[in-house]
Parts: sequence; structure tokens; C-alpha cells
Amino acid sequence: MLSPRSLFTEILDDDDSFRLFCSIAASGESQGGWENGRISALVPESQRDLAPKIARHGADEDKHGRIFNALMRKRGLEGVPVPPDTDYTMLLERNGIGLAHARLRQDAALTEGDIVTYLSHSRVTEQRASEQMALLLKHFGGHPEIGKAVKTIARDEDNHLAYCHEELLRLAALGHGRRIQRILRECAMAEIRIYRDVSLAVMTHMARVLNWPAPKLAVLKAGIHGVYLYERAFGWRRMVTLSMPAHRDALGGPAVAIA
Repeated sequence: MLSPRSLFTEILDDDDSFRLFCSIAASGESQGGWENGRISALVPESQRDLAPKIARHGADEDKHGRIFNALMRKRGLEGVPVPPDTDYTMLLERNGIGLAHARLRQDAALTEGDIVTYLSHSRVTEQRASEQMALLLKHFGGHPEIGKAVKTIARDEDNHLAYCHEELLRLAALGHGRRIQRILRECAMAEIRIYRDVSLAVMTHMARVLNWPAPKLAVLKAGIHGVYLYERAFGWRRMVTLSMPAHRDALGGPAVAIA
């Protein structure tokens, strides 16, 4: 029977598939760290109080990249090149979601509207990250090899999502509400399509590495398409709602070091 636990156990138990998984994850986290680092350096004067929180977000993402690389090193493995069709972060950027990397490489300060775009994009993608880590935490939080890493990253992703909710609500109160809702909807609809495409690509690469039979891959792809159809019709709404989190000021301090 195919289940998230059995599927990931199979990936975890094979060195080649584990290396591919960790390489993809480390690359995405490192890109997120760079993006947040640049945004924190370019925050406009009207939002300067956000700069340390954005920097903390970036430091967390960099930490996650180091965690995935450390998991590979513990097995004596080295990273592999990330297949372009599995590069979630770059595919989002190429589809106009978030702030363009070309803009972030410039030294000119961002606008308040840019910060609204950044936080709206982050609210959508952090929803996905939080849910994925919650699933891994459920099944592998006690795993002797990856459990500690899963717990650390899951906590951070929950904090990132809480921070996005709180800051977007603050900006909505300043008059950005309609813009926020428009961008959230656009980001959500684009993200669920890109997540589908990346998921299909990852499963195809994993099937090649693990020699899965064609019927197994077909079932997995059908499941991915089913999730996409649900999200396209109904599931996107969870990505665009805003509510004040129980954990306020979730990124108000320094990044938590790897214990």
C-alpha cells in the first residue's frame, strides 16, 4: 500500500534517492536564505522594523540548507546537481511570483509595495512548507537519523508562517488589504500549479533512481493530479486567509542555532 510514510521510508533507505531529496531541499532553502538576506538589506525606511525579522527568516533558511547537507555528510554522501524541473524556488521566480532576483541584485531600496508582495508570496509558500514538515514530523519526528532535523525545521516553518500572517494583517490595517488579497490569490493559484509540476518531476526522478515499476509511478502521478484538482477547486483558500497567530512576534529574536 502506498502511503506518505512508506514512500518516504523508501526514499530515506536508499542512498541515491536520499541524496537527491536532500540536494533538492538544500538548494531550495539556500535560495530562500539568499532572497531574504537581500530583502532585509533593501527594506524601505517606512518598514525598517521588519529588517531584522526578514534577516532572521533568511538565517533560518540558510540553517535548513546546512541541515540537509549535514544529513548527507553523515552518510558519507555528497550533493548532486538539482534537476531544473524540480527547482521549486526558481520556477516560482521565473513565473513572476515574489520579487525578481534581478531586482534583488540591485542596491536600490525596495518599496512598501514590494514588501507587500514579498510577504504575500511568503505566506503562500510557507503554508506549503509548514504542511509538508508537519507531515514529516508526524511520521518521522522520532526517527533516529532525521527526527531532530525534522523537528527543528518544522518549528521554524511554523514560525515563518505565523510571522507572515501577523505582518500582513498589520499592513492590511495600513490600507494594503485589497492589494494583499489580490496578490495572495494570484500567488496561490500559481503555486499549486508549480507544486504539481515539481511533484511530478520529483516522482519521475525518484522512480528512475529506485527502479519503480510503471504502474507504481502512474498511481503516484494520479494522486498528485488529484491533489492539484482539489487545490485548484477548493484548497487554495487555506493559502489566502489571514488570522492573527497564537505565537506573536515569532521572528522577533535571533535565529535558533542548530543544537
